[in-house]
Amino acid sequence: MKELRRTTLAATVVMALAGSLAACAGSGPSAGQGSSVVTLYSADGLKSEDGKGFYDKVFKDFTAKTGVRVEYVEGGSGEIVQRLLREKSNTKADVIVTVPPFIQQAVGKGLITPYRPAGADAVPAADKDADGAWTTVVNNYLCFIHNTRRLPEPPASWNDLLDAGFRGKLQYSTPGVAGDGTAVLIKAMHDFGGIQGAADFLRKLQKNNVGPSKSTGALAAKVDKGELLVANGDVQMNYAGMKSMPNQGIFFLAGPGGKPSTFALPYAGGLVKSAPHPVSGRMLLDFLLTESVQGQVSAVAGGFPARSDVPATGDDAARLAALLKGVDVFAPDWKDIDANLKSYTDAWNRATGS
Repeated sequence: MKELRRTTLAATVVMALAGSLAACAGSGPSAGQGSSVVTLYSADGLKSEDGKGFYDKVFKDFTAKTGVRVEYVEGGSGEIVQRLLREKSNTKADVIVTVPPFIQQAVGKGLITPYRPAGADAVPAADKDADGAWTTVVNNYLCFIHNTRRLPEPPASWNDLLDAGFRGKLQYSTPGVAGDGTAVLIKAMHDFGGIQGAADFLRKLQKNNVGPSKSTGALAAKVDKGELLVANGDVQMNYAGMKSMPNQGIFFLAGPGGKPSTFALPYAGGLVKSAPHPVSGRMLLDFLLTESVQGQVSAVAGGFPARSDVPATGDDAARLAALLKGVDVFAPDWKDIDANLKSYTDAWNRATGS
């Protein structure tokens, strides 16, 4: 994923914290309790370089309603957890948003303090931590992408990727570093009956693979240009990216039964332990789960609402639903993956020589 970068977003609006977050999200701290800033560490995919992404709009609206500006730090899904760990004795972040299994990893390393945002009761149990450590803010799914001009029909199965025509034209991001790359390994484990089967296949696939990449987002541009024919990704990021990269098509590889399959790879948010601005951190998490923000997830983010009581409507929601039609959605054992992630990625490293 992209290099870590820090930018101050949203307008520098000078205004007092007027009343409680009821003014913007239904609950929250009263004036004087919060801070004028909140720092978010997030996996990439929700912010756009053209300033028209989901985060861009949400941060602007959040500042306009609360007076709190958002300082944003972006990195790989695992990379931002490692940054939090390095800063544990001098915490700088207030909120973290990343994907499984890295959100569970952050919990296990004592980097998150439990907080149930307003609206979390409308998020299905499978999409939030039972103890309140994290809550999905945007739902999402693993996918693959192909160049629609040079490869109109995408591969149907894993074995199709072994074709010599993909040599030097296929790439997936690095498991253990990139969330989407880790997702590729998880799907391979599911489809090939465990880590040994996955490692054996990915060893064979390595002859076609360009090599490791910490950035999944960078692969989309390469596919759009035709430098790659196939890469991994996720539905939210790639669907949103089609506005500027129209030559990428989303597809799902077949699972064991010959039917396309995937699994949920949600953006999950949590309050950082010992956050310097905890009140503002809670305000931001509350805001992300408001009905107004959740109602924009499909049209602006290209994702799926986290709240079950907020229907996804409009053309984008219909197109996103159509992408998943006929696709099996399985549920990974996140506890096992969290406990054994290092051994799984070590096995991948040994198999591929990466």
